[in-house]
Amino acid sequence: MKLLGALFGLTAASIWGGMYVVSDVVLETIPPFTLLFLRLMLGVVSLALMALLAAPRGTLRYTRSQAWSLLGIGLVGYGFSVGLQLFGTRLSTAANGALITSASPAFILIFAYWLLREPLTKTRITALTLATVGVVIVVFDPEEVQLGADVFWGNLALFGAAVTWGLYSVQAKQATTTGLSSVALSVLAPVGGLAVAVPLAAWELTLGGETVKTITPGVVGGVLFLGIVSTAIAVYLWTKAFELLEASSASLLFFAQPIVASVLSAWLLHEPLGVQFFLGGALILAGVLLVSLPRKM
Repeated sequence: MKLLGALFGLTAASIWGGMYVVSDVVLETIPPFTLLFLRLMLGVVSLALMALLAAPRGTLRYTRSQAWSLLGIGLVGYGFSVGLQLFGTRLSTAANGALITSASPAFILIFAYWLLREPLTKTRITALTLATVGVVIVVFDPEEVQLGADVFWGNLALFGAAVTWGLYSVQAKQATTTGLSSVALSVLAPVGGLAVAVPLAAWELTLGGETVKTITPGVVGGVLFLGIVSTAIAVYLWTKAFELLEASSASLLFFAQPIVASVLSAWLLHEPLGVQFFLGGALILAGVLLVSLPRKM
């Protein structure tokens, strides 16, 4: 089960490896909160169809308290975290998004200790430190990463996205320990995000003065990727990984994102993979293996 959970988490993180580049391109045409609304609606419809076709009968039945709980979890993860991620990427850069949101595993570790009472061991802290240093080595590029005043608010939003995604991941884990399935959580939680997306999308297209520019096939493909693949499929897999693994261990799988992003850049943009990629990748792998090896915690 642990191997399956790791596979689910790695697949989700790999999908998200290309998310920031796609978001950066689509945001040139569609404002952030309008894109959030489209992404969540596609995600909700896709997940509902997947559940109806593949899930056992009764999977999507909730008590009233469970429904409200899942909507609240979705408000944090899909409303605040994904909204801040899109808003931050719009005001900052895709490179900054990949770097700053890589702090999410640290917050997962903290929230797992606080909410789930998972032990904050030296092994886990060391593994997280190794993997985080590895991410910085892989992602950081002085020509791409910007820390100036002109991107301050974007970077702050991206940091908020990292914090709230850490909280969402642990809350999702907590929900699955009460008997709720990953399918049930994944279907209803995005609806909670719509409580943020709908009013903000309406505001930015009216009082905010934003407009949707010319829609091209590439933009349509980007929206479909963000809604169906990045939201419906990837978030279900991420939730399933947290159901099968301890949150502290599953959090390190998040670090597959920069590795996949670098490989995609090398493949699609013919950018060479330098020494920093292999050095950073080795540190990330060392961190993941350290926390995955069987040992007395």
